[in-house]
Amino acid sequence: MSASSTTRSGFAAIVGAPNAGKSTLTNRLVGEKVSIVTHKVQTTRFQIRAIALLDTSEGNRAQVVLVDTPGIFAPRKQDRLAKSMVHAAWSGADDANAVVHVVDAGAWYRHNRNEGSAQDRLASEDTERVMAGLSQRERKGVLVLNKIDTIPTEETLPIIAHFDQAGGYERIFVVSATKGDGIDDLATYLADAMPEGPLLYPEDQAADIPMRLMAAEITREKLFLRLHDELPYASMVETEKWTDRKDGSVRIDQIIYVRRGTQKGIVLGKGGTTVKDIGAAARKEMEDWLGRRVHLFIFVKVRENWMDDRARYTEAGLEFDV
Repeated sequence: MSASSTTRSGFAAIVGAPNAGKSTLTNRLVGEKVSIVTHKVQTTRFQIRAIALLDTSEGNRAQVVLVDTPGIFAPRKQDRLAKSMVHAAWSGADDANAVVHVVDAGAWYRHNRNEGSAQDRLASEDTERVMAGLSQRERKGVLVLNKIDTIPTEETLPIIAHFDQAGGYERIFVVSATKGDGIDDLATYLADAMPEGPLLYPEDQAADIPMRLMAAEITREKLFLRLHDELPYASMVETEKWTDRKDGSVRIDQIIYVRRGTQKGIVLGKGGTTVKDIGAAARKEMEDWLGRRVHLFIFVKVRENWMDDRARYTEAGLEFDV
């Protein structure tokens, strides 16, 4: 379509409990990977603006800026990072033209049949927490029952009925973000929900995130995927230097911060093999993303109090004093 056919643009906040599939849904709507995805909860730490060009029901084009927010849960009082993450999620919802509440339908179903794990119970409790928070806001959101492929087909309608009776939603969509089922209807709804206006970003831009931060996110994803059973989520990756080289390649120097010496040993691995594997996977994805050769150098350092370092929050766009 030509640029003149663009009629709508705006923001849609993607909210929900940790690990509900918000980042997977965001990536699916955009059509490429812009948010990191792992099986570890609380992976997304700040608002990531992903940019999707979607078709309206009238066949026009709409630019929907998807604000992929951190999972909403009950943070401990002393956990500054967790409180900042939840604050970022609700801020994204309050500032958006549309709010999409993503629910892990499988976790909710298993918990309510008393067949779920402790994580399913927490997911269900956090879902209720999000519903309560949305009910206090003027704008009604839409509900996306995600991972619907993980429950029996005959149970779909009763689950829809339960959430419909709870009220507070304009529409309910049933999807599988990993498989793409039900995504087209949701995409059309979001396109129609945006206000009339010109493009907010260039047509070929898929995300609004600094390159240094995106590079750090790629490495953090590989770190979590490699060590999700061994390393607490309280670790971070910082892109310390970004050097464009004359041959067209780029050198990226990064630091993985952990809170204890034992965690440093886990990240390094025997003879440095673990961090080398993490670096190799991160470098490959960075090269695909940037379209050029990447020289990646990763260092691991212990910083016990990094979660209380104001600069780390500012860099990620998080509020420090929450």
